[in-house]
Amino acid sequence: MKQFVLIMFIFALLAATAYADTVQLDESFEQTNKWLRDNNLTLTGSPSGMRDDLAAFNQDAILFYGEAVANPEHRTPAQRAMMAKRAAVVMAQRSLAEYLEGFALTGDTMVKDGMTQYDVIRSVVAAFIKGSQVVFQEYNRDTETAVAIIKVGLHGPKGFGSAVYAKMKKDPQLLKSLSELDGKPAPNYKHKIAALDDKYDGLIIDATEQNFRPALFNRVFSTKGELLYDPSKVSQKILIEQGCGEYTNSVEKAKAALNARGVKNPLVIIASGATTPSDLQVSDEDAVTIFSANQKGNFLAGARVAFVLL
Repeated sequence: MKQFVLIMFIFALLAATAYADTVQLDESFEQTNKWLRDNNLTLTGSPSGMRDDLAAFNQDAILFYGEAVANPEHRTPAQRAMMAKRAAVVMAQRSLAEYLEGFALTGDTMVKDGMTQYDVIRSVVAAFIKGSQVVFQEYNRDTETAVAIIKVGLHGPKGFGSAVYAKMKKDPQLLKSLSELDGKPAPNYKHKIAALDDKYDGLIIDATEQNFRPALFNRVFSTKGELLYDPSKVSQKILIEQGCGEYTNSVEKAKAALNARGVKNPLVIIASGATTPSDLQVSDEDAVTIFSANQKGNFLAGARVAFVLL
């Protein structure tokens, strides 16, 4: 049977937009922008299709907004405002649905009989659309337009990522696909343990020179396609609480983020390439260093990993 790409793994959507543009609201919604600033939050996406995945991972929450224009057939200003706000929520939910269906899990997973998995993931998406939280609404009487912001947590017991992790842990085929590259099993990296000058308890991978994007499952490969880091082997408890890593735009911020996870001396590696938009590659020398350091620090199993990207 012809292989289908699970809709959660679609990267056409991801490739179409870049991180350089931050999702912003029209300046006419002053109170909405003020609320975002006061709460130190950034919009993940908008009805126009713009998306900022890094923002979602940085703040551990997905925030979408919708806009709607008041219906002139509604007689009173109050009625026009109320219905416009309701329509804005619907628009935000629609955009959120499109975003979640195109959310990256791993960068290269082809599955047989993909429609079965599609139904499994679609049920997760549908549940989070219904359970999305409206966190802010504003109505501009001058332009008679409304805006609504809805929020979905990324991790934690009730987060979107947590629900996906739970589904995948129960699906042997999907779980197996996480350790595959180009549809073929990727062997675990093995090497003679090298002597290191220091003991490391975490890992930072600088991917600023690569076309790399955060995902629910980011993986790290050797130049020969061997798996160094496969988050599917991380305990579900850790994945639910923290995800597979931290995401920042500087090494110093990565160190601070890992410090909150108890990491005191992380190993810092520069990625040599990217096998897919969410999978990194390291040099042969660095692969030996990561493997050897992990034999002593066991930091990969605890997802004490941070990725630095633009």
